[in-house]
Amino acid sequence: MFKRLPQSLEGLKPVLIYPVLGIFATGIVMYAIDQPISLMMSGLTHWLNGLGTANLTLLGLVLGGMMALDMGGPLNKAAYTFGLAMISQGNFFPQAATMAGGMVPPLGMAIATTLFARKFSQQQRDAGKTAYALGAAFITEGAIPFAAADPIRVIVSSVVIGSAMAGGLALFFKIGLRAPHGGIFVIPFVSGSAWLYVLSIIVGALVTGLIYGFWKKSDMN
Repeated sequence: MFKRLPQSLEGLKPVLIYPVLGIFATGIVMYAIDQPISLMMSGLTHWLNGLGTANLTLLGLVLGGMMALDMGGPLNKAAYTFGLAMISQGNFFPQAATMAGGMVPPLGMAIATTLFARKFSQQQRDAGKTAYALGAAFITEGAIPFAAADPIRVIVSSVVIGSAMAGGLALFFKIGLRAPHGGIFVIPFVSGSAWLYVLSIIVGALVTGLIYGFWKKSDMN
């Protein structure tokens, strides 16, 4: 497209022309999908609201699973945003489920690399050590390197099951959370039993780690 530009303007391509066109194209795409995404998120939020406190365990299962399904993507953000919105309305249960579900994926991958070390390369085992810290800090994206390399096993079977279980258990035990973030640092301040909340997260992470560890094919030679 810009082959006929004068030689004196060649230097503008990488620093001005391409970046501006890239931003413009991105803006058009975002504008085109904004309305459908907005409608989807609105419908999803309405559905989650409809579950209400009468179906706490089911709500926990759904929110926990959503936090793990795309690890930082639209579903994860919808669940997290819903939890934050409920805090402002004085309902602290959903946020407890979202944080529990969000902590499980990296913790589960970390546990798998520890218990089934022979199935993982040294690089993966090192990533697993980092995932312990990321999971403890409620950074779900710590599991993304594992999901990118093995999406079916990590996301569909193991992580979603473990995260849904953690969220469901948290609300089964009627745990509430006022903090929007914080991981292990805010667990002592939950409403309800902090020990049962920790148990919910540990059970979810262990289930994830065991399912993935047993199912995973070895990456070692």
